[in-house]
Amino acid sequence: MTAPLTPPPPPHRRSSQPSGPSGPSEPSPSSPSSASSASSGPSGPSGSEQAPQPGPVQSWQVPPARPLSLYEQDGPGWAAEIREAVVVLVAVALCGVPLGLLWLRLAPKVPLIAEVSGNNWVVYLKDTEGEQAIGVDGTFTLLALAFGVVCATAVFLVRRRGGVPLVVALCVGGLLGSLLAWRLGVWLGPEQDVIVHAKAVGKGVTFPAPLKLDAKGALLAWPLAALLVHLGMTSLFGPRDPEMYVGGANGDSAYGDGAHGHGDSSAP
Repeated sequence: MTAPLTPPPPPHRRSSQPSGPSGPSEPSPSSPSSASSASSGPSGPSGSEQAPQPGPVQSWQVPPARPLSLYEQDGPGWAAEIREAVVVLVAVALCGVPLGLLWLRLAPKVPLIAEVSGNNWVVYLKDTEGEQAIGVDGTFTLLALAFGVVCATAVFLVRRRGGVPLVVALCVGGLLGSLLAWRLGVWLGPEQDVIVHAKAVGKGVTFPAPLKLDAKGALLAWPLAALLVHLGMTSLFGPRDPEMYVGGANGDSAYGDGAHGHGDSSAP
């Protein structure tokens, strides 16, 4: 007596149960139980398992976006920074006018006296041991330092973001302001030709010497003071840079205390 014939399984799907003479018939390929058994159970005679399908990705598993760098943030742009730097340069340089007037008013006078020897006029210092000439240079230096501190503080309060063009304009403007103050004080000061001045006042009459700056290094006091004060205030009170993204092993993320920082996020 011959065994009943069993129809072969479809070519794209294997039966999840071994076929035999006494085994049950294979379920229809369209039935749900057959589809579930084929996707979850062993397939084929070798018993190899099918790889599980990945589940839906949870929102907490997606790492947050990387924070924007300083150059990616919304800023004034290079064109606006150049315009602001030009305005700062001109404003700081014009501050040399009051510096020159203060130097002319506060600087000590160097006394001179003239004598006549034959037909020649001789001019010499009245107080040969006096320190008025040193006081002239010292007054200019102290005033320039004060102007540098005030200008740097004002620029920082107006614009706290800083920037290379702004710092360069502050230094160059301070140097130009020092040059303007020096030349303005000399121009508005006493007569530069001491012989003409001596003849005008007469023999044996004390008159002030021309205002001059012997220590040319004092011209750098203003830009150096402005640079140091502005950098110090920017480092202490300026905006902080956002910290980089730090990812954990479990997908956690953390940011620092920067401008775009967020708290830690973890799986529910």
